[in-house]
Amino acid sequence: MTEGFRRPQHEVSPGDALFERSDDNTWVATKWSQGPWNPEHCHGAPPAALFVREVEHAGGDEWQLSRITIELQRPVPVGRPLTLITDVERPGRKISVVGVSMRDGDTEVAKARALRIRTQHTEVPAQGEGFRAPDVGSATQSVPVSMNEQHAFASDSCEHRFITGGWDDPGRAVVWVRLRLPVVAGEDPSGAQRVAAAADFGNGVSARVEHLSWLYINPDLTIHFVRPPQGEWVCLDARSEYGTLGSGLAVSTVHDEYGPVGISAQSLLVEPR
Repeated sequence: MTEGFRRPQHEVSPGDALFERSDDNTWVATKWSQGPWNPEHCHGAPPAALFVREVEHAGGDEWQLSRITIELQRPVPVGRPLTLITDVERPGRKISVVGVSMRDGDTEVAKARALRIRTQHTEVPAQGEGFRAPDVGSATQSVPVSMNEQHAFASDSCEHRFITGGWDDPGRAVVWVRLRLPVVAGEDPSGAQRVAAAADFGNGVSARVEHLSWLYINPDLTIHFVRPPQGEWVCLDARSEYGTLGSGLAVSTVHDEYGPVGISAQSLLVEPR
């Protein structure tokens, strides 16, 4: 059994969100975005979800998100104003590329680059032959180990329901994840925002080493989408592989309640604590 303790989730109130927008059009990560080890730094998922939102607001209802890569270059601070700088790098008719930089003052702390594909209805078969996620109703609810009584994104801002695996079970895991509050106050998160928030858990739920003895940090997250996700619940079929030179890879097949929606991958920095 992992050390630490488990506590009830903090109650979510109306108006709570992962980020607040300031009058000067900057963004401030709230206590609901806090990472598990340092309350002054964000978990990787909230910035990922905010990047997806920024890409979705980059203009044009004709676009669907096909791929986004988020690079977490430095700790993203909680409680400090963050600026998002967005550039439509390729304003094509069928393919569009959007870049977003997140800055703490003059310092870039994270960035994203997204590929969008024009939306056009086709008659191709909509279902593939990949893994089929079991129904969320058959899953077991679980709250991750908390190291203290403070708010944390993993413990408080999400609900986790495991089909296989668990926080204390090393190796491959199948888990449903649901955001308990908006990315931005007053807005319902889009399906892609929910996927970005869930996909960052891939390396955590499928870890094959004990988290108090090892680090397996993901400095990036890439998500490929088959179609726009639907509903509140996101399922990850996650597995991790580690090399012998301090690196690794976590890969997840991603589902919503209607079937497969894509895959996600995280590069890993692996080292003893």
